[in-house]
Amino acid sequence: MRKGEDGLMGLQPAATPVMEQLTSFHDLLLVIITVITLLVAALLGWVMVRYRRKANPKPSKVSHNTVIEVVWTAVPILILVLIAIPSFKLLYAQDVTPKADLVIKATGHQWYWTYEYPDYENMSFDALMLAESFYTDKSAESQENRRAAEQRLADFLVRDTLPETYRLLDTDTRIVVPVNTVVKMLVTASDVLHSWTIPSFGVKVDAVPGRLNETWFKATEIGTYYGQCSELCGIRHAYMPIVVEVVSEEQFKLWVERTRAEYASASDFKRLASAGR
Repeated sequence: MRKGEDGLMGLQPAATPVMEQLTSFHDLLLVIITVITLLVAALLGWVMVRYRRKANPKPSKVSHNTVIEVVWTAVPILILVLIAIPSFKLLYAQDVTPKADLVIKATGHQWYWTYEYPDYENMSFDALMLAESFYTDKSAESQENRRAAEQRLADFLVRDTLPETYRLLDTDTRIVVPVNTVVKMLVTASDVLHSWTIPSFGVKVDAVPGRLNETWFKATEIGTYYGQCSELCGIRHAYMPIVVEVVSEEQFKLWVERTRAEYASASDFKRLASAGR
């Protein structure tokens, strides 16, 4: 999701080549399922009318029809082959990571994410959800705290303007990646199972304690993309969102230069304190 939009249906707009394939595969399956449903409904209607008791007081005793049996065996096989070809291509595209331009490690905790950039002196920071009270409490103090949090986020992103934020979706820091760059995600957890998910990227991978899982994405449009932990991980499972900021190459270099000074090789205490927990 790039921005708040109400009343939409279907999958989120694709922002990566993998999600484009997913959307095409979904549309193909939707067409196939619709045609099968209409055909079966028409056949059932025809059978109920043509072979009802009033129209056939003396029922036929025919029990076999070779042509029909061949057809209803061969046609489903052809349909499955038609589905299998793009399915295998999609699975291959999701599973095989191209040569990565950038590596990011995501670690799930109860209930926030830690991100590390190994290519930049192990630059690391935590991403915690912005307080829900910023959006539900309309008091002057709460709104002032919200603006302060948004200002800290703008400073983190090296922006001149305050970013637009959303209740239950935004965090006090964000993953920042350059556009049209192959990003390899190494995903793990420190306590229980989590799941790192960005619907617009077509990415969903489990975070398993003691294990590194791998996925990748290549965002083709500049923007802000949202996701949430998709594995039941405890009482605050619904409160550990994921935000990826896709920027230009020039903006990414500025962000790295500013962020590396503060977050490279930082201790856990400093990262949490800097995040404004």
